[in-house]
Amino acid sequence: MNLTMNLKSPYLIIDMAQETYTNEDPLKLESGEFLPGFQLAYTTQGHLNTSKDNVIWVIHALTGDANVQEWWSGLVGEDKFYDPTKHFIVCANLLGSCYGSTQPLSENPKTGKPYYYDFPHLTTKDMALSLDLLREHLGIMEINTLIGGSLGGQVALEWAYLLKHKVKNTVILASNAKTSPWTIGFNETQRMAIESDSTWGQSTPEAGKKGLEAARAIAMLSYRHPENFAENQADAEDKTDQFRVSSYLRYQGNKLANRFNALSYWTLTKTMDSHDLGRGRGGVKKALSEIPSRVLAIGVDRDLLFLREESQFIAQNVQLGTYREIQSPYGHDAFLIEYSQLSYILSSFYLEAND
Repeated sequence: MNLTMNLKSPYLIIDMAQETYTNEDPLKLESGEFLPGFQLAYTTQGHLNTSKDNVIWVIHALTGDANVQEWWSGLVGEDKFYDPTKHFIVCANLLGSCYGSTQPLSENPKTGKPYYYDFPHLTTKDMALSLDLLREHLGIMEINTLIGGSLGGQVALEWAYLLKHKVKNTVILASNAKTSPWTIGFNETQRMAIESDSTWGQSTPEAGKKGLEAARAIAMLSYRHPENFAENQADAEDKTDQFRVSSYLRYQGNKLANRFNALSYWTLTKTMDSHDLGRGRGGVKKALSEIPSRVLAIGVDRDLLFLREESQFIAQNVQLGTYREIQSPYGHDAFLIEYSQLSYILSSFYLEAND
């Protein structure tokens, strides 16, 4: 990270940067296993103000990365809702993901070879703990807004529980407090697709690649709503084969397989499955009730993967909860697309805090 101090200015100037945080101490995981040190790739944009209370920490979804200004360009960036000229924006690649953080293809220091299938099981609590170590490394004492969607929302909720009063606002988009059997089922079918790849089990970076293509195609069916497919993938003429939606799903599968790896995908979907804020804390309702920050839970009316009722449940059980809803035929993916609605909802949320 590029840090410069202007002695004539009260601001710590932090340029847009992509860096890697290295923790050499073993990280005890919720499973009881230890990860012998780890790395997190992260980006920072903007600068800390004098009171250091303008931190916006974004947590990406399943196959996202730390470059939030690219995949959330309608919400983060200059003249956008979260503007780096006003905020200090941080986004880290989650532990287990393959965009610069420690993951199954990383070297296991105990063997000198990649972890491959020996990579330990991670939970959302483990991810939150790793992010908190990065927070301490960056010298951030308070987070103004912690925001994430889908898997990112699960990690954000877990971290909000751990942070307590160190976070002022928590925004959870299209997510939940405990993963439902429905979502676990979708994830299991994807892992079954990866398992069916004849290369799965081999200790190579390409293992499970074709299976990952099929897994992504399955996932796309849960990310969008049937209305969206009917509008954008319907064929203009009577056909008996070679349908547009077939080509679209194959394209999406190939696209992901060329930028991601099956082992990371396997790891992260397992992490999503294990999400349960109430585990070891007296249940989900009790755990939610112990989150002191203002919480905005945003659901999507036609989300087939994380039902809006799950977002409503979060808002109803935290101390200071608000529920708002995106109306969209895009389904689950709406939180990455419907920028106008998101900006309006977020504006209202912050205005309410000032009333």
